[in-house]
Amino acid sequence: MEWRDEGIILGARKHGETSVVLETMTAEHGRYLGLVKGGRSRRMQPLLQPGNRVELVWRARLSEHLGLFQVEPLEQNTARLLASALAIHGIQLAAAHLRLMPERDPHAGLYETLKVITSHLDDPDVAGPLMVKFELALLEELGFGLDLARCALTGNREKLAFVSPKSGRAVTREAGAPWQEKLLPLPAFLISRTESPGREALLDAYRLTGHFFRRNVYEPRGMDEPDVRQAFLSVLARSGEEGL
Repeated sequence: MEWRDEGIILGARKHGETSVVLETMTAEHGRYLGLVKGGRSRRMQPLLQPGNRVELVWRARLSEHLGLFQVEPLEQNTARLLASALAIHGIQLAAAHLRLMPERDPHAGLYETLKVITSHLDDPDVAGPLMVKFELALLEELGFGLDLARCALTGNREKLAFVSPKSGRAVTREAGAPWQEKLLPLPAFLISRTESPGREALLDAYRLTGHFFRRNVYEPRGMDEPDVRQAFLSVLARSGEEGL
């Protein structure tokens, strides 16, 4: 069996003395692992780093086998990402999120979003909003998408300001006023392409997605939120304080 696709490297682990098992997110085949023979060589190590976009050929005798990867460079991002603490944590966070998805399950939209994120992870003004929208997209793909299009109480599409922590549905400011303390803030930039988030709006957005990840994904699976998410948010918050 054989297929050819492009992918973004999420990580690699040693296998034997000279090879690695490479983990990638591919455009058409989802999150995929394969063996790269000689992957620990001086020539291959710089290529097989998280964040690099590569062309992949996967071969195996049977579909259920691990298979072998042949890897060629398309876009070398590692040097740029390593220069930024936010980018280092960001690519690790994206990988941790994608590991919540089943292997070999295609998610073309997530791949395209990851490709955009990888290109901007070293820019806090862009990386912050992109990553939280990636989290929203991931919740959708996991079957726990939020309904932010209209008010759960009135059906109104205007002046949405809150999200129910139970249903994940939006609520207008007026309709939600009596329960404001129990509702989660809905930052305007999540539902408007023209809004640019300030620091507090951005952190509110991560509190929103974090709540639903914990309730619907981490706790039912007996998992803790990955430490790298808090590391990413800490660097992002400091970047906002510095006015970056």
